[in-house]
This record gives sequence, structure tokens and C-alpha cells, in this order.
Amino acid sequence: MRFAFTDPQIQRLREYGDDPRDDSTFDSEEERDATFSKMISQLMTRNTKGLKGIMDAPRKSRLAQLEEDLAEALIAEGFTEVRTPCMISKAALAKMTITEEHPLYKQVFFVDGRRCLRPMLAPNLYHVMSKLRNHTDGPVRIFEIGSCFRAESHSNDHLEEFTMLNLVDMGPQGDTMEKLRYYIDIVMRTVGLDYTTEREESDVYKETLDVLVDGEEVSSGAVGPHVLDPAHGVDEPWCGVGFGLERLIMMRDGDGSVKKTGRSISYLNGFKLS
Repeated sequence: MRFAFTDPQIQRLREYGDDPRDDSTFDSEEERDATFSKMISQLMTRNTKGLKGIMDAPRKSRLAQLEEDLAEALIAEGFTEVRTPCMISKAALAKMTITEEHPLYKQVFFVDGRRCLRPMLAPNLYHVMSKLRNHTDGPVRIFEIGSCFRAESHSNDHLEEFTMLNLVDMGPQGDTMEKLRYYIDIVMRTVGLDYTTEREESDVYKETLDVLVDGEEVSSGAVGPHVLDPAHGVDEPWCGVGFGLERLIMMRDGDGSVKKTGRSISYLNGFKLS
């Protein structure tokens, strides 16, 4: 009989930055527990040194640094950064077809009967994009980096408050899908991750171009004209894509949990505080 790490042991190791192999087994419980004790001791020592290093040499958080790097890369490509409210109307959700029958509706944090915390950036970007068309005949390229909110099950892969980057190019020059792939490549090169893409069905956009890292989805992109466009006053080609930044950091830096990468009172720049 072989003995694997217990679920609490695996969770404890992940909290300190290690993600043990699922097939790790030992000859006895004593060997397993001794190995766990040695591993957790080493990880706690590294964690303490890491926190001391942050205090001795102050720097931006990984999330803030990535936001800055991505903003600079997109502005260099002709995109304008926008900042829109985190609170949106129930009517704005309905324009995205997110009504009570939609699976995502159950994950929305409602403030009252008319307003909620945005579960995505797209509703506001649709609005800004359509209004900007009145001020230029050329492409409208905008992006936003900001918090979104969804009621998620507690896991190592999801956060209830997470940071999205969404970009959209309305009236792009050339092939719309190729433009989308081009923008995806800019973002992924800026992050520093290898990736692949594949077409998928979507609850909101019907069909998306998904970005995968080691087989795990990290982003979804779409092109228009699209069935959602008329409700937002958009009647021309566009391409857009959204990325969850905490997940990108987790995969780039090898963190065992996305909780280490986002806004937190438990972690500082990936190091456990308690």
C-alpha cells in the first residue's frame, strides 16, 4: 500500500508556493509526514526571507507591474486606456443577454434591484466604443484594466474579485481574426508566456478564440459583427479579447494558487503573511 499527501497537506504546501505532484506516494504514513514536515519547513523559511526582502527593497506588486507593462504595450500599439465604474446597471447586463436564465446571472453580486458589481468589462467598453465612433472616422482602439466580481466557489483557480484586461479594436484594418491573433500575441509576449489558441463555443459570445497555456484557458477573444452589437449601437467589424491577470501571473510564476497573485490581506506579492 502506498500513501499520498493528504488534502490538508496539499493545501498547506500550495499556500506556501509548492504544488506537489498528484502521483507522489510514500511507503508509509511516517515517511509521508516526515517529507511533508521537511518541505513545509523549507517553504516557510523561504517565505520569511521573501517578506523580509520585500520590506528591505520595496517594489510594486506583481499585479501592479503587469498592469503597467500591458498598458504601455497597448498604448504603443495605438490603444487608448479608459477607466469605467465597477458598478453597472441590471439593464447593462441584459444587453449582454445575462438575464435570470443565464448561468452567469447566479454569480453576479447585486447591490440592489437595479445595480450590481460588474462581472465583466465588456458592457462599459461597448458603451464607450460606440460613443467614440461619433468623434473619429478611423479605428477605435480602447482597453481597460480593472476589477470584476463573481461569486465563485472557493478554489485555487478562482477569485471573487479579479483583475481583467479587455481590449477592443472597432473598424480594424485588414482581416479581423488576424488582428485579434496579433493583439493576443502582444499581450502574451508582454506577460512572458507561451500559448496556443483554439475556437470554442461561449454562453455570451456564441463563439470565441480561446488562449491556452499548457492546455488551460487563460483568455477568450471574439470578433464582430455580432448578435450583441445592435443592442449597443455597434454596426461595424471589431475584435476584442479579455484576460484574467491573476491567472496569468499564477501560471507565469508557478504559484500553486491564484489567491497568491491578486488583491489580498493574506499574501503580499505571493508571500504568505500569517
